[in-house]
Parts: sequence; C-alpha cells; structure tokens
Amino acid sequence: MKKAFLQLHLSVFLAGFTGILGKLISLNEGLLVWYRLLLTSVTMYILFRLQGTFRKLPWKDILPIGATGVVVALHWLFFYGSIKYSNVSIGVICFSLTSLFTAIFDPLLNRRRFDIVEMLLSMLTLFGILLIFHFDTQYRTGIILGIISAMFAALFTVYNKRLVKRFDTNTITFYELSTGLVVLSVALPFYLHFFPVTSFIPGTSDFIYLLVLAWLCTICMYTLSMNALKKISPFTVNLCFNLEPVYSIVMAFILFHENQLLNGAFYVGLACIVLSVVLQMARVAWQHKTGKMLAH
Repeated sequence: MKKAFLQLHLSVFLAGFTGILGKLISLNEGLLVWYRLLLTSVTMYILFRLQGTFRKLPWKDILPIGATGVVVALHWLFFYGSIKYSNVSIGVICFSLTSLFTAIFDPLLNRRRFDIVEMLLSMLTLFGILLIFHFDTQYRTGIILGIISAMFAALFTVYNKRLVKRFDTNTITFYELSTGLVVLSVALPFYLHFFPVTSFIPGTSDFIYLLVLAWLCTICMYTLSMNALKKISPFTVNLCFNLEPVYSIVMAFILFHENQLLNGAFYVGLACIVLSVVLQMARVAWQHKTGKMLAH
C-alpha cells in the first residue's frame, strides 16, 4: 500500500503541471489534445518496439480499451476548454468533482452498494464548487466545461479499474491513447470547421511544452496512477487527484498571478475541497490499519 500511495501522489504531482501547460500552449483545446495524443502514442510505440514489449491484442480486447481511450480524449478536450474559457485555477478545481461522479458511477456500473461516506465527502467538494460558481459569474462557461470534464474523468477511472485486472498498464495506456488519437483525427476537420485556427503547426515553444506534456504528464503520470489502481479503489484515486488543483493553483499564482483575479469565495471553496481529501485519506489509512489489526 505504501508503494501504491507513493505512485499515486507522484502521478498527482505530475498531473498538476497539465493545467499550467494548457495555459502556456497557444493552440486551441482540440489541437492541443490531438498533438498530446499523437506524441504520446508515437513515443510509446517506439519505446515498446525497442524494448520488445509491444503486445498485439485481438479486436475483442482493443474495443473496450479503445472506448475508454475515447472517454479520456473527451475528458482532455473539456478540461483544456475549461482552462481556455476561464483560467488554470478554475479549470483544475472543477476537476475535483471527479470524486463525486466516481462515487455515483462506480456503484452503478460495478453493481455495488453506494458508500454513504464517499457521497458525503463528495458533497463537501460539490459545496466548494458551488460556492465558486455562485459568486464568480465571469467564469461560468469554464466551470460548466470543467464539470463535464470531471464526469468523463470519473468514467475513465472506473473503466480502467476493470482493465488493469486483465492487462498490463503500458498496454492499456498505449491502446487507449492510440484509439483516442484515431477517433479525434476523424473528428478534427469538423471540430476545426466550428472552431477555426490561424495555424495548425505549433511553434517552437509550443512543441517543447507538448513534449513535456506527452512524456512526463501523460506516459509517466498514467503509468503511475494505473499501477496505484491495482491496490487502491477508484474513489480514493480520484479523490487524491483533488490535490492536483493545489499544485496547479500554486504554480498559476506564481507564473500567471491568478490570485489577483479570484475572490474570497474561491478560497473558501478550495478549503472545502482540500478538507474532503484530507478526511478521505485519514479514512483510508484508518481502514487499512484496522484491517491489519484484525488480521493479527
């Protein structure tokens, strides 16, 4: 469990940079996600071929993995759309609602009982988001996009929990992102028709940021988080990812001075979200300790 939690929190730290990079990269959200998927998929394919670890799967296995990849591509589109229409702080804090959607989707899809404590902790997160939404009206479009992003993120984690029981994490990540790339490539001409851009090719700085996003914040981050999923529940993983806004917000304050754009309601809402994470982590630690005591 210690190794799993270490992997989880390292993946959360890397995820904290995704919002910052989304702000730094000048491409719109559609192109940004397309390049992220392209660079990640190509890099993984080359690495697996060089290492001799590439695993070819039959279509019956590719389809459920690929469907999950489409879900994560949608999550990224709405996540970066949220940042583009508001700012990093708003975009990443809306991601915290992933725990609420997980507390709902996981029991429904896996046919288990609803956990009352999970629901209560998620409501604390929801209260924090509602505070920000009610008092910070200028960012409502970004908040709505962020909430939709959190919904797709929850579905992604719940479905991944099933997949990690059958396949290794590298195989899952490669086929998910490759399928997401194929589907988005088909949809991209239509997307750019409604959201036109002046340039399709990223500049030098954008390309460097995209490489960091693909290599560190995608390949490394997803491998670590899916390894953690083997030991830790989807709800706990997603709730721990609620710490992602803390890392991103601190960096956004330093780099973009976003603290000058946010009011008091934002900080009260953020405090509610951090409290929900702390309470859940304490709960998981207590359950694990109690389980060990009962085992002895």
